[in-house]
Amino acid sequence: MVLATSLSTSLPGPNPVPAHEFDRFLVVRPWIDPVVEAVGHEPRSRYVELFWLGVLGPSATWLLRRMVDGLDTFTEGYELDLVETAAALGLTFIPGRHGPFSRALQRCVMFGLASNTFSGLAVRRRIPPLTARHLDRLPQHLREAHQQWHAPLGAVSAADRARALAIACALAQTGDAPAEIERRLTLVGTDPAMAAEIAWPTWPTEHPQGAA
Repeated sequence: MVLATSLSTSLPGPNPVPAHEFDRFLVVRPWIDPVVEAVGHEPRSRYVELFWLGVLGPSATWLLRRMVDGLDTFTEGYELDLVETAAALGLTFIPGRHGPFSRALQRCVMFGLASNTFSGLAVRRRIPPLTARHLDRLPQHLREAHQQWHAPLGAVSAADRARALAIACALAQTGDAPAEIERRLTLVGTDPAMAAEIAWPTWPTEHPQGAA
């Protein structure tokens, strides 16, 4: 991953020919979308692992996570080395549309999680909930789990939320990453949606104190 300095954030425009068809390096910028960022899910969260993985596919899911990792460090954008990134994911980068790594990039675009721009790729920092059409592709047990995930929380007491926040802060202070905090909260009985909300605050809100 090579830093590209002074890159301005931008909304994706018309879909041009993907830059990665010709170049080894791809400029990645954040896709600023307040609507999705208000209701979406963190790309490294359990929601994406459980529900988007079966729709997007493992290679594209891991690639999306890697690109968002870069945006955590280089918030305005950076240059992604496609050869090195493909190798890190166990794939081969072949210029053009037909290599396995290029297909993973195309799937991110096809499902609306990234968009080609004239200078590179705009990538979402939050992933929207699955649509009904996407849910139909999941096995029955995941469809049921998704329904439960989005069920109303009901009466969550202030004490329960405070307890979950205290656990999250304690785990963050010991160095646990948000993904591990989310997993541990669910293991102690925290509602999955609330666990995700606490472990992965909506961008650009900070993670619990000390979280990565």
